[in-house]
Amino acid sequence: MIHYTLRCANSHKFDSWFRSGDAFDSQAKAGLVECPICGDTRVSRALMTPAVARAPGVKGRPEAAPETPPAPPPPAPTKPIGGPVPAQVLALLQRVRDEVERSSDYVGSDFAEEARRIHKGEAEERPIYGEATDSEAEALADEGIEVSRIPWVPRSDS
Repeated sequence: MIHYTLRCANSHKFDSWFRSGDAFDSQAKAGLVECPICGDTRVSRALMTPAVARAPGVKGRPEAAPETPPAPPPPAPTKPIGGPVPAQVLALLQRVRDEVERSSDYVGSDFAEEARRIHKGEAEERPIYGEATDSEAEALADEGIEVSRIPWVPRSDS
């Protein structure tokens, strides 16, 4: 998996993961990559600094301050969000599900255990998906293992 910082034509920056650079290119060309802020599909890779792993015990230079301060979070809704999911959002989530199922291995309730094995180099590095409790996901994050949760909607063909 590869992590990209992306930018839409409206200059919104956001992050996303892809199986490879070619996977990003083909999805972006097909209009499958959308800005989560405005829905624009004219998306390109933004300039980003590479993540370089250091050997244990080796001290490096301190990280430079970010060029621009992060954008403030959007204001909290004044009333609870509820009701039906808009069709455009549902369609996007169905495409996300299709892509995850197509490009990742399903590991079921063993997700946390398998993610740890991959992180430690005890299992083949590959994209996986499955189920994890809130406490399992939090424990993985505490261990430095990046995981993401996505809303799992019904398949588009069901």
